Amino acid sequence: MLPKDAKIIIIGGGIIGCSTAYHLGRLGITDCLLLERHKLTSGSTFHAAGLVGQLRSSANITQLLGYSVDLYDRLEAETGQATGWKRNGGLRLACNDERWTEVKRQATTAHSFGLEMALLTPREAQDLWPLMAVDDVVGAAFLPSDGQANPSDITLALAKGARQAGVTLMEDTPVTRIVLDDGGRIAGVETPQGTIACEKVVCCAGQWSRTLAATVGVTVPLVSVQHQYMVTEPIAGVTRDLPTLRDPDRLTYYKEEVGGLVMGGYEPDPIPWAVDGIPPDFHFSLLDSDFDHFEPMMELALGRVPALQRAGVKQLINGPESFTPDGNFILGEAPELANFFVGAGFNAFGIASGGGAGMALAEWVAKGEQPFDLWPVDIRRFGRPHADTDWVRRRTLEAYAKHYTMAWPHEEHGSARPCRRSPLYQILKDQGACFGEKMGWERPNWFADLAAGEVPEDVYSFGRQNWFAAVAREHRATREAAALFDQSSFAKFLLQGPDAEAALGWICANDVARPPGRVIYTQMLNDRGGIECDLTVTRLAADRYYIVTGTGFATHDFHWIRRSIPPGMRAELLDVTSAYGVLALMGPRARDILQAVTSADVSNAAFPFATAQAVPIAGATVWALRLTYVGELGWELHVPTESMVAVYEALRTVGDTAGLCNAGYRAIESLRLEKGYRAWGAEIGPDHTPLEAGLGWAVKLGRGCDFRGRPALEAQRSAGVKKHLAAFVPDDPAVVLLGRETIYRNGERAGWLTSGGFGHSLGQAIGYGYVRAEAPIDRSYLEAGDYALEVAGERLPCRLHLQPLIDPEMARVKA
Repeated sequence: MLPKDAKIIIIGGGIIGCSTAYHLGRLGITDCLLLERHKLTSGSTFHAAGLVGQLRSSANITQLLGYSVDLYDRLEAETGQATGWKRNGGLRLACNDERWTEVKRQATTAHSFGLEMALLTPREAQDLWPLMAVDDVVGAAFLPSDGQANPSDITLALAKGARQAGVTLMEDTPVTRIVLDDGGRIAGVETPQGTIACEKVVCCAGQWSRTLAATVGVTVPLVSVQHQYMVTEPIAGVTRDLPTLRDPDRLTYYKEEVGGLVMGGYEPDPIPWAVDGIPPDFHFSLLDSDFDHFEPMMELALGRVPALQRAGVKQLINGPESFTPDGNFILGEAPELANFFVGAGFNAFGIASGGGAGMALAEWVAKGEQPFDLWPVDIRRFGRPHADTDWVRRRTLEAYAKHYTMAWPHEEHGSARPCRRSPLYQILKDQGACFGEKMGWERPNWFADLAAGEVPEDVYSFGRQNWFAAVAREHRATREAAALFDQSSFAKFLLQGPDAEAALGWICANDVARPPGRVIYTQMLNDRGGIECDLTVTRLAADRYYIVTGTGFATHDFHWIRRSIPPGMRAELLDVTSAYGVLALMGPRARDILQAVTSADVSNAAFPFATAQAVPIAGATVWALRLTYVGELGWELHVPTESMVAVYEALRTVGDTAGLCNAGYRAIESLRLEKGYRAWGAEIGPDHTPLEAGLGWAVKLGRGCDFRGRPALEAQRSAGVKKHLAAFVPDDPAVVLLGRETIYRNGERAGWLTSGGFGHSLGQAIGYGYVRAEAPIDRSYLEAGDYALEVAGERLPCRLHLQPLIDPEMARVKA
């Protein structure tokens, strides 16, 4: 019998939908209904391979997958439903020196995140997996807590657990339409049996999610890709406890199945599926086996597992799965529509993610905010290009093909480019720019010296890459003369209206009740005191503020600000990103250059730090903001898009005699590490408070005014912090730090690096990370420790610093 209403409706009965239902039930929310168009698991769950690995490049996503493992350990006993789960461990092979470096760095990452990954010799790896040939193996890593599960069984166990908790699951009930009320809010769902009213919709519809969400204006950037694996007859020597095996240099993976093997992989030429739409009756369905396409994978596998030459083949499974442009799944509340949540796009690791993703999504739905920082999988990480399915498909096929290729540091995607371009794109390209891409924007990463024969192309390695010397030139020019950075990809918003000050006063941790012309660096906090946004706010008028944030955070920050405006306040948020380009003029000669192109007085007395003025340059009215992210005197020049070329040419004409050079984002990274500036998504985020990050000076706790997150900060200030951000400088300047290296204090694991790089002014590698403890810690605790960093399995001594490594007095910035 179809109910008339439910508080929460989950669409989709695969592992993600059933896990979300299970966890909502565990939270005591039983006014919840799961609707499956056919039968549970009938989409793509039933044909998943079922490997469960935990390690990812994010600590929190690793934690989330670790939760899956812990849940699967107890689920069968809890529900009485078999799951096929076993912790048989996971092996990963390395067959060349670069891959071995990658694997050793992965082992260090595992140690940072609390996983015990062991490094093995080829013979030790073969002892664990006797069927494989190891003549080409350099080394291996083993994670004993990894495992495998039967996808259908574990999903049915989650469904049974949900029902036991009081949640209703209905099969053969397709959702044909999501119903919105006259105000555009979620009102219910429509099925062939009738309409069901609801407050919230959770879309866990797998490959169908993109099309369904689009009917209510929500972008879910995923596409379907064919994925094949082979199932063999029993093979002598295959035991039930055989670990899962990943052989990335041969692009393949393996697991035991009923005495035989499952073998699949990620081919370099993937085949998209359902480009024109998914057939209407596609359930418990597979595609025709494509032996020709699978043959190269089979040849690679035979070199590793010779027994496959004699093994009988039960089946070659060809099942389409949903994949995303960056290889991470999609979770969270849609920024376009309140109370519409998404859990989809699991890139063939839905079984590994299922337990944790369902837990996190259930808490997000129930409590209105994520349980911890989930930025790598947050639906708000996407932007304008992701609304174009053709763009998404091109990028996704590249990401699929790279699944087992080397994960190089600083690697850029090459597909679906160029997309969004600054007016200076061609000019900078002609001057040697090597571009990276973020949110579809082409951004100069570094500049080759064309006259010296340098080629503006990245050459990847785990050592110092080919752009190291070029970035050093740009870095030194910024410190010694001046550099010009095209940062037009910044996201830019206007908040305006009679209540703009009051609204921002509540949302911002710093004081925005400043006179027009003031620039305020501020965080925006959640109720736990965690940093949701890190940005600048410039007051333009009594009722208008100009907000600038990072390129990749455009969707996230716009959504956070808009949803945080208190009800009834008259304040409107507008995205004006495309209206302005940005030229950042930085360095000790910046004032001389700027003064030469404008009639405005830009002296320190007339134009002090943290202020903004409209100044004329080359026939344009330019908003000049005196601030810096590189630790030097400088201005961000926010230029009407149509005047970017004229302003750039004016600056270069004057600046060439003052040592002005083009510079890119890799120099910015090097410069900001020396100065100790934080980066959201690395040093700061929803799990870090300003007090932990050393940003208490940017919080208005002493001003007696209320703001979101204040109670949490007051409580933390009283109790003390249990982690604190610090800089780490290895004794050996040749060390390459990339982030995620393990921090040791007095020989005990104490955290990991959030960022790593090289400071060219200091001639030293630099890393930042949180020192963590069980009890509150202070400066004396931090300074009393003896520190080391684990880098690719090797422990190296380093020094801790709590002050910026250059110009701690801010004399250069405020000159």
